[in-house]
Amino acid sequence: MQNRNLTTTNIATNTLGKASATATTSRRPFLEIKDVTKVYPTKKGPFTVLDGVNLNVEQGEFICVIGHSGCGKSTLLNMVSGFNFPTSGQVLLEGEPITKPGPDRMVVFQNYALLPWRTAFENIYLAVNAVYPNKPQAEKRAIVRDHLAMVGLADAMEKKPMQMSGGMRQRVSIARALAIRPKVLILDEPFGALDAITKEELQEELLKIWGDNRCTVLMITHDIDEALFLADKLVMMTNGPHAKIGEVMEIPFSRPRDRARIMEDPQYYQLRNYALDFLFNRFAHDDVG
Repeated sequence: MQNRNLTTTNIATNTLGKASATATTSRRPFLEIKDVTKVYPTKKGPFTVLDGVNLNVEQGEFICVIGHSGCGKSTLLNMVSGFNFPTSGQVLLEGEPITKPGPDRMVVFQNYALLPWRTAFENIYLAVNAVYPNKPQAEKRAIVRDHLAMVGLADAMEKKPMQMSGGMRQRVSIARALAIRPKVLILDEPFGALDAITKEELQEELLKIWGDNRCTVLMITHDIDEALFLADKLVMMTNGPHAKIGEVMEIPFSRPRDRARIMEDPQYYQLRNYALDFLFNRFAHDDVG
């Protein structure tokens, strides 16, 4: 057991070293979270959710963020989306501070956030029309059809959300986000409410779509297996309050990824155990170096 733990630690240390080397040689990160602290006023005094968070994300990377409830994962991603703002520090996209929401950053929520009285086609068309009001209507409609086909819903475009399964609704949400070609796709536990089979199917579809488009992805998850299958890097948060980024694990599996092959790789279980150990044994602030 001691040798196994040592091997796992070495893997994580090596991947962290690679991440640091990449950050050092890059002139300017595509997305930069610099010394971000978030403090909320309460009746009992200031409550610090995030405390000095730093993260560099390169263009086209797929990043998963994991941590216990209350560690500020959603707060952090809301700052990238422009729905929330740091008390101190900055969030920069291509060197420019993020000061408001914008179509260059699209969010896919766990609860789908679809208008129930609109069809799948209409839900996506509203977004496309808002971002590209001057495009010809025929072109906008073609964009919607293409993205519904991309997520396997070409035959369901006239269905309303209540006529669709949870997996279908989430496909519509993903198609809507991608239809306007965002620079950053932000996913807030998008598959958390789905059954295991649908969840795996959508993970596969998401990877294929991401492989075709290569937008930058930031995704919150509570599922270590999901993160190891999808991401280039796993950002592990310490517990809140005063949450920080404890470690960034680089995931070494080559792309395109095959789930069965990855799960046969001994590294998969070493990295999984390392992440579990961090979350359940070493997440306390005093234990993170």
